[in-house]
Amino acid sequence: MTPATFNAVQSALSDLMRVHTPRATLLATLGDEVLSVRADAPAQPAGMDLVPPDEWFERGEMTWLTREGTLLGLLWQEDGPVSDVAVQVLTLLLAAARSDGMQRETEVLITQLPIATAWLTGDLHFRRVSRPFLELFNVAESDVTGHTAQSVFQDRPALVQALTQAGAGRSMRLVDEQIIQDGQTLWVRGEARPYFGAASAGVMLTLQDVTGEYDRAAHVSALLDTDAPAALLGGSGAVLQASRGLQALLPTGAPVATGAPLWSWACFADVPSDAVRDLVQLAATGGAARADVELAGGGTLNLRVRRTSEPGLLVAEGEASTRDGRAPLGVMNQVLSLSEDATILVDHAGRAQLVSERAATLLGVDAARLVGLAVTRVLNELGVKLFTTEGEPISLPDWKDISLPMRREVLLALPDGTVRQMELRATGVGGEAGGARGSVLLTLRDLTALRRAQAKIRHDARHDALTGLMNRTGMREALSRAGGSGAAVCLDLDGFSELNAALGRTACDRLLIQVAARLNDLSSEAGGLSARLADDSFVVFLPDQGAAAALNRTEAILDSPLRIGQRDVQLTAALGVAERPADATGDDVLANAEVAMQHAKRQGRAQRSVFQPALREEVARAFELEEALRSALDRDQFTLLYQPAVSLKHGRATTAEALLRWNHPTLGLLSPPHFLDLASRSELITHVSEWVVQEAVLGRQAVRSALPDRYAHWSVGVNLSLEELRRSAGLRRLLPLLSAEGAPDIEVSAGSLLDHSQETLGLLEQLRSLGARLSVDDFGDGASSLAALTRFPLSAVKLHPTLTARLPGDEKSLTLVQGTIDLAHNLGLKVVAVGVETADQLGILRELGCDAAQGYAITPPLSGEDLIDWLRDH
Repeated sequence: MTPATFNAVQSALSDLMRVHTPRATLLATLGDEVLSVRADAPAQPAGMDLVPPDEWFERGEMTWLTREGTLLGLLWQEDGPVSDVAVQVLTLLLAAARSDGMQRETEVLITQLPIATAWLTGDLHFRRVSRPFLELFNVAESDVTGHTAQSVFQDRPALVQALTQAGAGRSMRLVDEQIIQDGQTLWVRGEARPYFGAASAGVMLTLQDVTGEYDRAAHVSALLDTDAPAALLGGSGAVLQASRGLQALLPTGAPVATGAPLWSWACFADVPSDAVRDLVQLAATGGAARADVELAGGGTLNLRVRRTSEPGLLVAEGEASTRDGRAPLGVMNQVLSLSEDATILVDHAGRAQLVSERAATLLGVDAARLVGLAVTRVLNELGVKLFTTEGEPISLPDWKDISLPMRREVLLALPDGTVRQMELRATGVGGEAGGARGSVLLTLRDLTALRRAQAKIRHDARHDALTGLMNRTGMREALSRAGGSGAAVCLDLDGFSELNAALGRTACDRLLIQVAARLNDLSSEAGGLSARLADDSFVVFLPDQGAAAALNRTEAILDSPLRIGQRDVQLTAALGVAERPADATGDDVLANAEVAMQHAKRQGRAQRSVFQPALREEVARAFELEEALRSALDRDQFTLLYQPAVSLKHGRATTAEALLRWNHPTLGLLSPPHFLDLASRSELITHVSEWVVQEAVLGRQAVRSALPDRYAHWSVGVNLSLEELRRSAGLRRLLPLLSAEGAPDIEVSAGSLLDHSQETLGLLEQLRSLGARLSVDDFGDGASSLAALTRFPLSAVKLHPTLTARLPGDEKSLTLVQGTIDLAHNLGLKVVAVGVETADQLGILRELGCDAAQGYAITPPLSGEDLIDWLRDH
């Protein structure tokens, strides 16, 4: 389909819809796309698929346009089905355009239309006409095609004038006229508009048989047998019949324009009258309205337009007005500008002058039933009630006495039982200064969705999205509102980051939800409060409880394991409790409970702590220490000491363990237990680990360079947890150095090898490939895995100092050390004793077959320079 033909078909569709179904919407496939076509707007692209919007299924009626089993389009109208003629005409045009549109021009399609249609050139020569056009005027095609409009319509000068204006670029609606056809009188309504198609421009003339409207009008003509101004209108606003009273308002000599739109009648001051057009259009869409309209002969006409029981017919009724408080000209424009609101215009006597369709829909009543009636009485009869936002009943106001302007928020209880939160506004319209009071414009704006959204925002700001418990902000506010004594318990789940790594985030979220549910049950049972403070931190406040009782009840919720799929997970937590005196603030008790929880967390797993003022000082010191720790690296405050390990068989040192120390400016030399826990809670541990590894490699090289003959293969071991190794981006940056110089020996804690994952195995294999020998540190104390000795690429086992401390006198310790040495040797691992303090311990370890030892019995930790001197002497 050529672009010109494509555009011509769009225009033809809009023209046909304007004549036959002006309030409908068409979805149609043209070429390779789907268009949405309306009579009152340009066609718009609607995607690639012929899919109706959801609202088409919820209201109105939809008709399928099909030809030979092919779906050509969908036609929808909100206020009832479209006419059969419209369906036939649109189907024919879409089918013709689809079948061979590449070869056919739009002018050929016109000859096939089942309505009277003519296409004229720009100079008003007939180019193509449809068969119904020839039948309507009882002429042959040869009498029309190629002839001018003036010659064909010699007896219709008004029609020729309309075609001339259309040729000049202006669309013209024709006055309805009678045509005699085969002895029958037909009423015809037409339109002439500029038209562009194929390779030229022209004028499209369409004539519609509206005899049915006039026939229906005859049935209700008795309505117009009156001297009052009245008219019977078609759905488009065309005057079908006018009463004597309306005709009497016409200026002398003005014609009775039957078939012309009411707003174009010469009886009105401004022609066309926008106020009258607004009234008609509102009534045609289901509303009902009344307004004062200026007359050409002076004065005003209070005009009301409404639908009749006959489909497609409207009635306009008027009475003389002297501006006694009714709505002035221009009110309709004000109402339409507030189209998003439900609007009712109430006159000085409390009667409805205008009811918008949105207001009628909200109240569940036909708009026409309200116009002219007392608003308060009708609303009472309908069962509509008003309440304050707190739920207190409000009497419907007397509109005569209401103080203007008025604005308030109310709850509107509707007859169907629903309650909407509305903003009610009352504004004065019209009236004269010091004179009669004007009308009142009532607008109801639905705030229900807004208030719900605001409530959700307020809720979300104070509640945790995952668990539904309050968050920290919500808990602080709730504690501030809740008076009385009680105890707040903070709990932080132990090892939750490791659980995340092992189980995955989704599974751990389920665990958190279960913990939250148990805390919520506990707080609900006790009449207290519960909240989630952070990822794995919670708090519960139990009123009228002491610290011990609150701790016991909170700890009990974790006694039974939690279920994840087919797996039971037993959780422990650090618990901190603070009692709240009756006069204490909510912020204080929450902060104190968190301080106690942090203290318990530093003590290890499953610890409890009761708040004491001294704990806050301890936390403050820890904070100061952490702040100082952040600058320690930049200020060169870290140093490494080395403790050699000596072979018990040869008496020679072959390696040393690097021991980290912090030379604090005021606290002196600090060992790792004083600061590594602080570092491990942040990214500091990564930077510290990088520094230790790099310094250990440099220290190893210093020994090899100073004593190349005796210690060319000197090695240094560093203590690193697998968790540090996993998250240390610095180690990846050090790979070039480790590859060139060889990695230091790595000592990992026995507890970290409880994780038998492939990730752990791969990490250790990578370190070994870089030259590191791997040892298990602190073996034999706490949680240890014997299976780890066979799964991972280990070289040695380092005994925990508690195993050697009771040697040689304790028989059980002696047996345990002997068994560990034998087990390690059978697995091909060397054994190093740590913390050897006496010569007797050295002797018994040598007898038991231990491979090496380190401790004060050999030498205390040494600086790098002192180590070289010591090695030179030993």
